[in-house]
Amino acid sequence: MSRGAPKPPPSHKLTFATNSVRNTTFAEDNNKLYYEIVTRFWHPHLTKINRYDYEARVVNCVAEIEDQPQKDVKVRFNTPDAEGEWVRACDFIKNDGTAIGGTFAHEDGTEYRWKTPKRNLQLIKSDDEEEVPVAEYHPYKRHFGVWRMSQRAFLEVKPEASTALDRIVVSYLLLERRRRQAKIKVKLETK
Repeated sequence: MSRGAPKPPPSHKLTFATNSVRNTTFAEDNNKLYYEIVTRFWHPHLTKINRYDYEARVVNCVAEIEDQPQKDVKVRFNTPDAEGEWVRACDFIKNDGTAIGGTFAHEDGTEYRWKTPKRNLQLIKSDDEEEVPVAEYHPYKRHFGVWRMSQRAFLEVKPEASTALDRIVVSYLLLERRRRQAKIKVKLETK
């Protein structure tokens, strides 16, 4: 038996509990990575992104999205001991001229870009010329296209991007909200 190159670690598969971007969970099967996205009815314009720390058995609010009517959407990233500064969502995830995509930077300076080949969201490193996805959204599937779900939607994140997971989750939520609002706007204009 010959020993080959070591096998790369597997990707994180964060499965969505529901198709909502306001109230859902993203979790791995073993719950080592577990995000709760929650919008309370008494704060309908504030969505909190909570991450469960499996080792410490603690829930931390890692980010918040504020979407007030007639105002810019804002986002802030929190640490366990302090709340972050509010920034406009368009300053966090800069539109790159496409309908849905955009770029954002991680704290370590790495810049990521969401793109939509074949109408499917993929995240790549901005400086990667081969454009190999480090995260990819897989939509849900239904039995015969209309019945119950046969497969839940999930976000597949490669280990090299796991340090930016909080920002990836928040950027996905912002882009998906933008995509859904654009769909509604098109429907209203066609009526």
